[in-house]
Amino acid sequence: MTPSALITTPSCDDDFDPDALTCAEARQRIAAQVRPIVDVETVNLRAALGRVLGASVTAPFNVPGHTNSAMDGYAIRATDVPSTGIRTLTVIGKSLAGRPFLTPLPEGSAVRIMTGAVVPIDADIIVPQEQVERQGDTIAIDGRHRRGQHVRAAGEDFRAGQIILEAGHLMTPAELGLLASLGLGEVTVLRRPRVAFFSTGDELCALGQVLSAGGVYDSNRYTLWGMLTRLGVEILDLGVVADDQAALADAFARARRIADMVITSGGVSVGEADYTKDILAELGQVRFWKVAMKPGRPLAFGDLGSALFFGLPGNPVSVMVTFYQFVQPALLQLMGATARLPVTVKAKTTRILKKRPGRVEFQRAWLARDTSGDYIVTPTGDQGSGILSSMVNANCFILLDMDTGQVDAETLVDVEPFFGIM
Repeated sequence: MTPSALITTPSCDDDFDPDALTCAEARQRIAAQVRPIVDVETVNLRAALGRVLGASVTAPFNVPGHTNSAMDGYAIRATDVPSTGIRTLTVIGKSLAGRPFLTPLPEGSAVRIMTGAVVPIDADIIVPQEQVERQGDTIAIDGRHRRGQHVRAAGEDFRAGQIILEAGHLMTPAELGLLASLGLGEVTVLRRPRVAFFSTGDELCALGQVLSAGGVYDSNRYTLWGMLTRLGVEILDLGVVADDQAALADAFARARRIADMVITSGGVSVGEADYTKDILAELGQVRFWKVAMKPGRPLAFGDLGSALFFGLPGNPVSVMVTFYQFVQPALLQLMGATARLPVTVKAKTTRILKKRPGRVEFQRAWLARDTSGDYIVTPTGDQGSGILSSMVNANCFILLDMDTGQVDAETLVDVEPFFGIM
């Protein structure tokens, strides 16, 4: 008897899969499993770039250390400012950065002062040089000036003993400069996460090899290496592992011994040669396999002993999208960094966006401004998950939620610029 209808299961071609988690649910489940690293080490200041503080930093002294000028001009006493008309003051010296005027300022006098220089004793106003008339050793001022004008008080930025950077703060060039200004040559940071990764697939060829029939060069390890390097983690590249159950089991066993997180690309779909599920059942635990998103639906997450596990899809764009949306936030949490939400903006799409309801889509696009200064966004061509040029030519994701269908041109959409996540 011929069946009247095929009995099928949801695939990546389907817009809705009842067994797939939403992106929000997946992020929540991942965050619940991450245990931040607590091991610390002391490094020199330059080596702290991109690292996460393992202890709060306090100011060893007041910043600024002395009351100083915020302008080039003249230091005067507030009592010498005329209530009406003009007053003439005698210039009796200079206060330069590193060479202060050390004697108290008498009434009726002024000191030439440069930005950052110590304000003389009894002076409490800095008059900008553009607001005086100077003739020889005298200046003429009017009554527009007020006590405290352009004066930076000692300790205005930080007081001695005040916490200036909290534990969990991610160190950027600005933080390096701040700590250097305090004379701090070393800092306590958290240990870098150790991340092991490998690609799976008999079709994958190493760079420099001649492509076999049906073979492709392994690009995923290079994008993963780049994304991980920018996060400053300790990278353990385990290469390409063939679609062989014993070889995969050995790779997983080795990875979980040496890493805090294990990332694979490929081998997480339902193909006959995908052994990941069986191996993980023996060595660890899988917490979910599918997310309602495009690209990147076959995304596995779980643990391998004490190591977190992410099984990313094999398609190059899917690897990058799932990394930025799920792996990177988990890594930052593992690093002990304070959580930061990605930046999103509204932009008007210049073209029709094809989509059917049922899953979240991350369409690659170029964000710019039109002649009126408003944000506009243009998709970067074919949105196929294997077309890596759609990422190369993009500077943002267009975020289309599960309920959204086709989007007309000139419609405002949510956009996530790459600078907020990369």
